[in-house]
Parts: sequence; structure tokens; C-alpha cells
Amino acid sequence: MTFNDAAPTGTSGGATEAASGTADDVNDGTAAGDASWQDDVRAGVRHVRDLASLPLSPAERAAAQSAAANHKVRIPKAYLDLIDWNDPQDPIRAQVIPSSEELTEQEGELDDPIGDHDFSPVPRLTHRHADRVLLFPTYQCAVYCRFCFRKESLTSIGRGYTREALEPAFAYIADHPEIREVILTGGDPLALPDKALAEIRARIEAIPHVRLLRIHTRVPVALPSRITSGLVGAFQGRLMVTVVTHFNHAREITPAAETACRTLRHAGFVLLNQSVLLKGVNDNVEVLAELCRELMYRLGIKPYYLHHGDLARGMAHRRTTIAEGQALAEALRRRLSGICNPVYVLDLPDGGGKVPLGPCYVEGREGETWRIRGQDGEVRTYREVVGE
Repeated sequence: MTFNDAAPTGTSGGATEAASGTADDVNDGTAAGDASWQDDVRAGVRHVRDLASLPLSPAERAAAQSAAANHKVRIPKAYLDLIDWNDPQDPIRAQVIPSSEELTEQEGELDDPIGDHDFSPVPRLTHRHADRVLLFPTYQCAVYCRFCFRKESLTSIGRGYTREALEPAFAYIADHPEIREVILTGGDPLALPDKALAEIRARIEAIPHVRLLRIHTRVPVALPSRITSGLVGAFQGRLMVTVVTHFNHAREITPAAETACRTLRHAGFVLLNQSVLLKGVNDNVEVLAELCRELMYRLGIKPYYLHHGDLARGMAHRRTTIAEGQALAEALRRRLSGICNPVYVLDLPDGGGKVPLGPCYVEGREGETWRIRGQDGEVRTYREVVGE
């Protein structure tokens, strides 16, 4: 099973997805005991019409259906079950249930908020930084987050996996010896069946200068049952493997997610997490501190980045100001150990990359003497002592 078995989910792009599917479709080949994730997908929200079954008011349902017609909706049952429907401000609900606010776009919001397309020399590949590339095996996801910075591409492109589609990207990587890391993104690469993932890994590890395979995924959060022995085996080989998860709230850290992350850890994969700072979801120091501690202490995942909200269309209601983000980052620095602290970053819209926005503790400098503010707020002098 692949995730492209869903009927069109919106007026734009759905037909393309259904038509293209996987022309070179790949049988999953998972054991019967590993198939529960497929049932989880089928039992969740896969179409706009599935929103009618949710406990929404008539006005909320109409707004959700209207927003989902513009941008895809998909929510596995495991993630849907985390929503407290009695709380209209529930942080899980805010991330995946379409809302009327999405239909209000602000000046300055962008279709391609971080410049993916401008740095794409061949289809399905972005080469923004010298030693690493983004590879897009699929433009489908296990869950469609309303704040996604690639929401326009995921709706308008809508293509699944084919071997032929990736050939230009593999050739490009092979022709550029400076590339050391290949980052599988999308869409969500773990939305693909095990056999497809094993083929992709084998093609990449056959390129001698590639050293590390990085996988960016929301699956351990929204569909943890997908983390099976077959999936882990698909990525085991010569390459160092790093899995970058996307937990935004401690409520997402369930026993099933814990089991999934333990499976990845025991396979020898390095685990990191990227969160997005979202107004009404995690823009609170207590909420962020709990998330970061639980990631490290319970899941064994290093909090890696805390992203300032990108300029995705219709997401102004979920973006904080940079000043608010900086204040939260400074508060986290005071509360948490270094291993639990993420770096607060802005991914520049013109493709300039991720820039740290965290607080600066340097108050000034006179020659070799620096004035530096400690975490207690007191400014101290520090004199550099270096050799000739």
C-alpha cells in the first residue's frame, strides 16, 4: 500500500495525484504483523468528505471543508485520536484540522517560502548548500499539517514515487563529488513502501562520495505504527543514517511514538527533532520546555531546531513575532540543559538558509575585553588571552 490510494482531496492537484500514482508501483512486502499502520491510514481522514464525520459544528465543518479544498487533508487515526474535541484550542487539532483562517492570505506570504524551486537544477532535487542536497522521492505525506511550508507544492504537484522520476536526481548527485549528505524529504519519504525505500537507499549508497542519509519525517509522530522492522531494514547499509522527526507538542509523545523511536534508536540511527514555533500550539515556555525534556529524556531525540514560522500562505494566525521567539529561546536557555535546547532559526525566504535568531549575550567589546551578559542577567567582563 502506498499513500496515493486516496481519492482526490481538493480541487487542485488531486486529479494529478490520482492519475500519476506510482506508474512503477512497488509492493510493500511487509509481514502481516507490520500491516497495522495501513489500517490506521484507512481509518483516519483521507478525503474532504471524511471531515463530515468529525465532531465539528456546522460552521466549523463548512470552513474545514472549504480550506481542505485548497490544501490537502490527511490525518491517520492514531493522530486524530489525540485531539480533545471539547477544547477548541486543542494543540493537536490546531495542527491538522483545516480552518477558515487559512483562507485569509497576507501580503508577503509566498508559494515557495524557502526558495526550493530556485535551487532545483533537476526535478525532485534542491541543491542549496554545497555539501548536501534535498531529494524528494514523493510529494505525499502520512499527515498534512496545515502550517506546512511546502503546502502549495504538495497540493499542486501531488506526485508519488516512480523509479524513473528520480533518475535525473541520482545522476546529479553522482556528478557532484562535493555532496556528502542526501536528505530525503517531500512530502514524507516514510509514506513510501519498504521496497521503494530500500531501492532509494541502495542507489544513494552506491555513490561513493555520499556519507550520510538524512530522513525528515512526521511519521513517528502521526503514524508511529509505520516504524516497522521492514522499514528499519530498508535503511541499513553503508551510510550513516539520521532521522529528523517533527514533534511540536509533548502531547504528541505517546507510548506508540516512544516504541517507534526506540526501534529507530536501537537500529543505530541518530535521532534529531525539528519543531515549528506555532502561536496557540507551543508558544509558551512551559509547553516548549516539557516538549524538549521529553524528547531527550523519554525518546532519546536531541532537540535540533525550533523554526520560526515560514511565510506559507494563510498561516499568519499561527506565526509569532521574531521578538517573541527570541524571548522564548532565552527562557529555554535558562531552564534547560544544553543537550535539551534547540536552536531558534529562521529559514530565509530567498534560499539563504537557516539563520540562528537566538538571543545574543554579547553586550559590547573594547579591544580584547568583552562585556557578556550571563544567564542570570548580570553583565561581566571577559578578557581574551591568546598566543602570538
